[in-house]
Amino acid sequence: MAKKKIGVIKLQVPAGKANPSPPIGPALGQRGINIMEFCKAFNAKTQEMESGAPCPTIITYYQDKSFTMEIKTPPASYLLKKAAKLKSASKTPGRATSGTVSVKQVREIAETKMQDLNANDVEAAMKIIVGSALSMGIEVKG
Repeated sequence: MAKKKIGVIKLQVPAGKANPSPPIGPALGQRGINIMEFCKAFNAKTQEMESGAPCPTIITYYQDKSFTMEIKTPPASYLLKKAAKLKSASKTPGRATSGTVSVKQVREIAETKMQDLNANDVEAAMKIIVGSALSMGIEVKG
C-alpha cells in the first residue's frame, strides 16, 4: 500500500547549514517531521555544493511521519550576483547597471540551472538567464 501524502513544504535552506533553529525547526516541527533527521539528510546531500548557497527545497511529508526532499540548484539571481561579484542588484534596473557578466559565465550558470529550467537546450536556458540578469540591472558582455 502506498504512503498517504499529507502535504508539501517549500523552504530555502543554505547548503550544508541546516539546523533545528528557525525557520526550519518550527516549519517541520509543527507538521510532525523529525527535524534532526531532515537536517542530517539535507547536510549530507548538499556537502558537495558551495557552503551557504541558498537551496530551494521541496519537502513532501506523509502520514507515517516520513518525508522525501527534492533539492534544487541555487537561484539564478544568487549565481548571477556571485559571477558579477556583487552584494546586491541594481536599485533601478533598466536605468543603471550594477555589474557585468560574460557570455561564458551566463553559459556556465545556464548549464548549472538546466535541470530546474523549462528549456530544451542550453541556448534557451541562456536566454532565461540573460533575462534574469537584465531584470537585476546586470549587463551581459561578450
